[in-house]
Amino acid sequence: MTERLMPQEPSSTPDLFEIIRTTRSMRRLKSDPVPNELIREILEAGVCAPSGGNMQRWRFLVIRDASIKQTVGAYYKRAWDEQVSPRYRAGEPAPGMDRDRFLRLLDAAEYLAAHIHEAPVWIVPCLEGGTPTRTSGSSIYPAVQNMLLAARTLGLGATLTTLYLNFEKEVEAALGSAASLSPMSSTKTGGASLTAIDRHGQPATAPASGHDREKQSGRRDSR
Repeated sequence: MTERLMPQEPSSTPDLFEIIRTTRSMRRLKSDPVPNELIREILEAGVCAPSGGNMQRWRFLVIRDASIKQTVGAYYKRAWDEQVSPRYRAGEPAPGMDRDRFLRLLDAAEYLAAHIHEAPVWIVPCLEGGTPTRTSGSSIYPAVQNMLLAARTLGLGATLTTLYLNFEKEVEAALGSAASLSPMSSTKTGGASLTAIDRHGQPATAPASGHDREKQSGRRDSR
């Protein structure tokens, strides 16, 4: 006898696609403490992600210590000031943005670089064992995206950062991470936005049609 699938009751949780559309990098974060139970929910969302062979070689460092954040934040700001900011400000706007909007984004990124240590909680995703390879990120970044979506669902601001990896050894020493752990990125989590420039909403991106390349048998992709 074939079991019939019954329709599920309408969910009271936020619409997934709306959450995806309105999850953007929140670079101006309140310094108010984030309750442990919310951080736990975010971490639980992270470990629901897929990983290569389901090996789950991730470890998540939850950083609240002010001195660690000050030390690592200084490396982040140095990377921003010396390398990233000059390149972005001299280049073309990001896809889907005009020049004015792109400059506002860079101003927000500048603010983050100067105030990153004020974010109340950092979650540093690490991979355990061996030297990271070109494909290693596929076993950690899905977890990071899950955590960003979870933060958005919980009404928290968050942003993914990687600039501190320009000073990887120094940062590893500051974090006190084991030699077997390789930090891959960092998610900064805090309260709702401080200013109107940072609020949940759809980020400015080019439409999907500008990025896809469809291949069909017998037809040459001419785009």
